[in-house]
Amino acid sequence: MSASFASALGAARDAAASQHYPGGTLYVVATPIGNLADITLRALHVLQLADAVACEDTRHTQSLLRAYGVDKTPAQLLAVHQHNEAEAAQAVVAQLRQGLRVAYVSDAGTPGVSDPGARLVAAVQAAGLRAVPLPGASSVTTALSVAGAVSHGGESGGFVFAGFLPTKSAERATVIEQQWAREPRCVVLLEAPHRIQDLARALAVLGERPVTLARELTKQFEEVSTLPARELAAWLDAAPQRSRGEFVVLLHPLARADEDGGDSLRVLRLLLQELPLKTAVRIAAEITGASRNALYDTALQWKRDTPGDAN
Repeated sequence: MSASFASALGAARDAAASQHYPGGTLYVVATPIGNLADITLRALHVLQLADAVACEDTRHTQSLLRAYGVDKTPAQLLAVHQHNEAEAAQAVVAQLRQGLRVAYVSDAGTPGVSDPGARLVAAVQAAGLRAVPLPGASSVTTALSVAGAVSHGGESGGFVFAGFLPTKSAERATVIEQQWAREPRCVVLLEAPHRIQDLARALAVLGERPVTLARELTKQFEEVSTLPARELAAWLDAAPQRSRGEFVVLLHPLARADEDGGDSLRVLRLLLQELPLKTAVRIAAEITGASRNALYDTALQWKRDTPGDAN
């Protein structure tokens, strides 16, 4: 047993054992996204109690369990991944019908978000069986908590989870320009290190819209940075380590230049008749107090809508 978690296992039994954990139930267990200490006491207790553990990668999960001092035989680990979702889900259902307790974990974080967990839970519920959530770490909510990117109220309130965008550049560009560039709420994306540069270049079309890049969350080299979308690719290029690790990418709420009742837009239109775009935006922002980024994005949109405009 790992000496660092031996006392945690005892504490888990003391804290969680009084709750009833019925057989024939799927326990959906959140696991750490990097820092092993982020496991919950109830998760440790259920992982010890489970007759079987369904998971994306049996080798990865076996290593995780051993780190906590939880012993499971290879036969107790059930692989549930994108290539065998349907048949694996039925195998889990069969074990539940025998009255066994099955825990499901993803490779990291809260299951059912960007892994086969949603299909597994749907199959369990369709069979008339119960799924019990055990909350814990999530890369999505972890990044949101330190990005300051969620507004409250109005059309820009809340956030939208988009997950991984298409890998083909043309499809990705279309989705960004036609869907997420116009979404007023915070948009949460996920990306792998080998594709983060491609995503950054694709997001440049968003111009001054703030974007938060959160990588290696909860790990030693955790980094959370916010900068304009047009600067993302150059910022990543400036230091090789910035492209390492799994990423959560947050597009901040779409700023509105008309929140003052339209006064800033009227001023901007007048100034654009006489001045270059950047100068007009700067002066309009100084006069009205409106967001310079929002005014700049609005002016660019006007320019795209009127190709003959010289400004």
